[in-house]
Amino acid sequence: MNFVECHEEPIHIPGYIQSFGYLIGIDAESRSITFFSRNISDIFKIDTVEKLFGRELTDFPESFRSIIDSDIYTSLERFTRRENETYFDKIFIDGEEYHFSVFKNGSYIFLEFEKVLVNPDKRISNKYDNFYIIDNQQDLWNHLLETLSRVVNYDRMMVYKFMMDGSGKVIAERKKEDMESFLGLHYPESDIPKQARELYLKKRKRIFSNVDAEAVPLLSKTKDPVNLTFSGSRGMSPVHMQYLKNAGVSSSFSVSIIIDDHLWGLVTCQNTLPKHIDLEDRVQAGIFTTLAANAYSSFKSKSELHYRLELNEKLSQMKTEFLKHNNLFDSLVENKSEIKQLPESDGLAIVSDESIVMEGTTPTPESISKIVQWALENTRERIYISRSFLKDYGEELGLSESVAGIIIYFIEREKHEMLIWFRKEFDEHINWAGNPEKNISVFSQNGENKQMVSPRTSFRIFTENIKGHSKRWNSRNISAVQAIRDLILETSHKNYNAIKRLNDELKKVNEELDSFSYTISHDLGTPLTVMKLNAQMLLSNLTDGSEKSKTKINTIIEEIDNMAEMMQDVLQLSRAKHSEIELEKLKTAHTIQKISENAKMTYGSPKSEIIIKECPDVLADKTMLHQVFLNIINNAVKYSSHKEQPKVQIEGTEDGQTITYRISDNGIGIPEEEKHKMFKIFNRMDNAKKFKGNGVGLSIVHRIMKRIGGNVDYESNNEGTSFILTFKKPYI
Repeated sequence: MNFVECHEEPIHIPGYIQSFGYLIGIDAESRSITFFSRNISDIFKIDTVEKLFGRELTDFPESFRSIIDSDIYTSLERFTRRENETYFDKIFIDGEEYHFSVFKNGSYIFLEFEKVLVNPDKRISNKYDNFYIIDNQQDLWNHLLETLSRVVNYDRMMVYKFMMDGSGKVIAERKKEDMESFLGLHYPESDIPKQARELYLKKRKRIFSNVDAEAVPLLSKTKDPVNLTFSGSRGMSPVHMQYLKNAGVSSSFSVSIIIDDHLWGLVTCQNTLPKHIDLEDRVQAGIFTTLAANAYSSFKSKSELHYRLELNEKLSQMKTEFLKHNNLFDSLVENKSEIKQLPESDGLAIVSDESIVMEGTTPTPESISKIVQWALENTRERIYISRSFLKDYGEELGLSESVAGIIIYFIEREKHEMLIWFRKEFDEHINWAGNPEKNISVFSQNGENKQMVSPRTSFRIFTENIKGHSKRWNSRNISAVQAIRDLILETSHKNYNAIKRLNDELKKVNEELDSFSYTISHDLGTPLTVMKLNAQMLLSNLTDGSEKSKTKINTIIEEIDNMAEMMQDVLQLSRAKHSEIELEKLKTAHTIQKISENAKMTYGSPKSEIIIKECPDVLADKTMLHQVFLNIINNAVKYSSHKEQPKVQIEGTEDGQTITYRISDNGIGIPEEEKHKMFKIFNRMDNAKKFKGNGVGLSIVHRIMKRIGGNVDYESNNEGTSFILTFKKPYI
């Protein structure tokens, strides 16, 4: 008798399907029948099923007429071009309507059938729109269950989230009032082992209609087991069947929650009585679940972006503080409180040779010295992370409860320079749905007795107390440590003192620039505002007959607005010269599309045709890249807007180590005699003066492209202008 671990059970090749389904498998090349479920003779008129082997469906027109004439079968090659994509249709078999599904897996095409069911209780509203306006993840999953209850409505419906160790937790629940709640309960990894999770990732909807129904075996002319991974009626494993029975469940339905191509969790539905859900309703449940998963992913992305912006701001401030000191150790000590807080630790130790500086709740210096020695001898990675350090090494190192969790960052291993973050022991307990300990039982599968892990017979709450652990270090905590690492690497450069001197000089320049910017935006801005208000008051007090005076005052107001706009452009130019830049690989398509749409509205040219072709990634600073495309595309739209058929074309190409963008328009062009002053500030071409502007935009573009290591050039004639932007190719 063989022993089979849960994760080894071949649940994708059970050799049978559930009784609600009917299955025919044909060879993808020859179209000959290779396998089928024994019950196909229940719906197709066949004398002897064995005579089907090696023959085609078209050899039996009377039996399979409804299949042969279906849209799917007549276009079978088109519907099976890609592996594991399922297509659906409906056909009538002997006067009854059936769902007809087809997909290709390996060398076989699967034809699957199940009877169409009408759901009289189905109620769909437009509330699915709410998925994208809910800003609380608990409300989001509750809303999903409420929406699904209008489609499938099981006795118990749960959102089950997978933990990092493969176990799971019920984070949302909708149930009948008389049922015990499973909300907040944990389930061990063996309940949904690795190979089951892999199947949930591939086949996103799974139904077991009746655990007591007799399975339908597959008949096959091949000795190899048939892979039923993508079959909607795939039979259940004997272990899972017993699991459901032990839980008092006769039917179950699940939909995978996929986020960023990973199995994040499941919507799990259970019914005390047998229950089958129509295929269309199962597909609709999958769509709603996908909507909720996408909304959750969007919600998390926004939250992560907000966190990253805050982290960058804190690191920017810390960088300024670091550069006030002449050596790294002093910088770390003077900023120890902030360094401790960023990864949300309870304590911090700064270690350099024999020196140890502590902040917050930490072990004794003697214990820290033991940890340092242990780390030097037992770790090789630059950053070591553990939440069970006290449990794993507490007795060996004589540690207190202040060292349950630990992160060690080696600044320079040879000099024993490191940062150590500590977390206290966390009084943690886990409520399991039954005792998670494994029991061994004998199960029969395909006529063979096997020893397997037996599912629990009781699902009463079992509480496990966890000792020697801290709260889990999450991805944000780790990101904070990595950001501190990057900051240290930057500021501990071998020319640290030279960088500090340069930074002091740069600080003075920036202070002067700030003073200059303030003068422009405030000292000059205020009198301009007063002038405009007075001019507007004069205009409103003039009599109707003073048209000449009105014209003059309107001219004054217009010139004041032009001057204010010029001041803003000068500020942008200054920022383009002095702002910090961060070169990274950037996608351009969305930015170009958005700017193009806005430009047509800005310059009142809805008939402008903007053709956007290939948009390869570039190496640039995100903010500055936006400024470049904003100025160039705006100019292209503006100066072609007076044409009868204004047209702008944008295309990027790759050439060796550079990316070149060409933005072409059919506008006014640039006179040959004026080309020498194209990028000079406040210079405007004579033929451009009938368009609004002040001649600063191209100066900004020229300055930015130089700063990011690129170039800007142009070609022009009386039929239009092409600006050529050359960027460095991003690193792969």
